Amino acid sequence: MTVPLPPASVDDPRAPFRIPIFRSVWLASMASNFGGLIQSVGASWMMIALQGSEQQVALVQSSQALPIMLLSLFAGAVADNLDRRTVMLAAQIFMLVASVALTIFAWAGWLTPWLLLAFTFLVGCGTAVNSPAWQASVGEMVPRPVLPSAVALNSMGYNIARSLGPAIGGVIVAAAGAAAAFLVNALSYVALIAVLARWRPPAVPRPLPPERIDVAVAAGVRYVAMSPNIRVVLIRAVLFGFAASAVPAMMPLVARDLIAGGPLTYGLLLGSFGVGAVAGALSSGRLRRLMSTERLVALASIGLALGAAGTGVSPWLPLTMAALVLGGAGWVLALSTFNVSVQLAAPRWVVARALALYQMHAFGGMAVGSWVFGLVAEKEDVGTALLAAAAVMLLSAALGLRLPLPQIETLDLDPTGKWQEPLTAVPVEPRSGPVVVTIDYRIAREDIPAFLTTMSERGRIRRRDGARHWTLLRDLADPELWVERYHVATWLDYVRHNQRRTNADAENSLALRALHRGDEAPRVHRMLERQTGSLPVTREPGPREMADPMTDASRSA
Repeated sequence: MTVPLPPASVDDPRAPFRIPIFRSVWLASMASNFGGLIQSVGASWMMIALQGSEQQVALVQSSQALPIMLLSLFAGAVADNLDRRTVMLAAQIFMLVASVALTIFAWAGWLTPWLLLAFTFLVGCGTAVNSPAWQASVGEMVPRPVLPSAVALNSMGYNIARSLGPAIGGVIVAAAGAAAAFLVNALSYVALIAVLARWRPPAVPRPLPPERIDVAVAAGVRYVAMSPNIRVVLIRAVLFGFAASAVPAMMPLVARDLIAGGPLTYGLLLGSFGVGAVAGALSSGRLRRLMSTERLVALASIGLALGAAGTGVSPWLPLTMAALVLGGAGWVLALSTFNVSVQLAAPRWVVARALALYQMHAFGGMAVGSWVFGLVAEKEDVGTALLAAAAVMLLSAALGLRLPLPQIETLDLDPTGKWQEPLTAVPVEPRSGPVVVTIDYRIAREDIPAFLTTMSERGRIRRRDGARHWTLLRDLADPELWVERYHVATWLDYVRHNQRRTNADAENSLALRALHRGDEAPRVHRMLERQTGSLPVTREPGPREMADPMTDASRSA
């Protein structure tokens, strides 16, 4: 449940901070981000100290991104079906335990390059489980009009930590070793665990039981696959993540090989990247008002490409830091825009799964990109790898000419709330099924082209929301009679299917109603599929089953 804000405060980029729970979680998350970035510096430099290869150095980032690609969809389904606070709390405790174990192994001198990658992979698993729940919770903490500001503030919080955390991490590693950096990260989880433990969000009524995880995963994949707006964002995010990954992945090698520095230099480079990211987050609101989503991402991609190329050719620390400031701004502007686009394009019942799929694509691209550009650096050199990444980033910007990002800020994906579960004369239980639904339309000959176009969109909406075997039939004996037909597995799935209808879908329903001839609404038939030889039902119908609305035209199906 979100907290309403005064209308005048909606355009204020600081508006989400007026909501206490968002403010508390944001501050605790920033502390955790500081710890994570300090650990990242420690892990990358520890890999160099362990004399890992260039590819193993790049794989430090891949080992953190790969779990997001592998586990995010499962985590999104969990976050959409269970209490998100509990999910976040469990993930934070898991990361605390993994970080403590990493600290002990580092202090005892037991780490090897592959064991270090295993620990960073475990921490990445915790991040993968936590992230969809946290990001989906933002939409419940703040009103929809300030959601872009809240997402930008999250990016800013991460990048405030990025601007200072790496430099602090470099100092800690230089002064006390990587094990101290790992310990600081372990302690950084405590604040967020405490905030989540005290948070008591209002109970959200769940009239329907949770979906099984496998069913929920399939529903999330289906929704995204049948949503053109989200598909475009995912395609663009994959290519962007692939190219963008080279900059942070190569930074330890840039510090060591191109600038001939140590862990403090590495921290300064990461800090410069973070300063640019903070500047990008602070300017995102104004830029979003001045230009389209596509133009903003194209500008960000070009900025990151220039930053990568400048880093690859510069042997001078101040010039490299300036290039990384530009690259950091492009990084956060693009990724926060992708994130907002997905959140605005998905209704609340599936938003965590949509965000999880976005993360799988973006971080999957990063994981593969880190590995590929690590190989290039190993076979050629670091500068060549960064120049190659810059070229791919420019290709990502050019893709917008053929596959532009949609403008979806005004899309209303709140549930219509108009559909009511119909009474049935035949006894049904939630598991009764399969259910076959048909809707009769009467369409004049001159309206057939418009009707077919509208029904094409109707079929996409049906399949997106869980319908199977959707078809459109025309009666050969009555040319004006058209029948829409679809299946759902059970009566419970039928109820879910109809409760997922959003206000944005209402336009399609109104268009169909306008094309339908006659004063009565299209006639709906709801039927249970039965095999011959089934035993007849002998139970008498209960009170809710006595009415006979099986063809009730007053309720949509």
